[in-house]
Amino acid sequence: MSGPDDSLWDKHGCPAYVGPEILTSRDSYSGKAADVWSLGVALYTMLAGRYPFQDTAPALLFGKIRRGAFALPEGLSARARCLVRCLLRREPSERLTAQGILLHPWFQEGGDLSVEASIRGAEQVVPDSQDPGEEVRQETEEELYS
Repeated sequence: MSGPDDSLWDKHGCPAYVGPEILTSRDSYSGKAADVWSLGVALYTMLAGRYPFQDTAPALLFGKIRRGAFALPEGLSARARCLVRCLLRREPSERLTAQGILLHPWFQEGGDLSVEASIRGAEQVVPDSQDPGEEVRQETEEELYS
């Protein structure tokens, strides 16, 4: 994407990775900043073995994302903690840019996963799925993002 205008209006994606501005905005949002948020969720998930925001009910999950409060697991290096915090800032304008990510000390030093891997005791925790006998209803975009 080139140019300063990265405004998007569509609201599609995996619920666990959606940024708070997408959930609260009725207007356009910065695609680049939204991608940085999603990258933060992916990095957190790789380092911690679980999502930063979890709930089995979409409305509760979206409430947690809107609040933007998450706990970093013990054992993450200070640089990894800093990078995750810089990616998962509620305010899009306060998040790192792609250039800032590349310049971050954790990334510059190769993202030492040997330090981070020691905190993972179990595989990634994914919320329980619905009862196999229960009909799955596709929610409308309005229901998902209201």
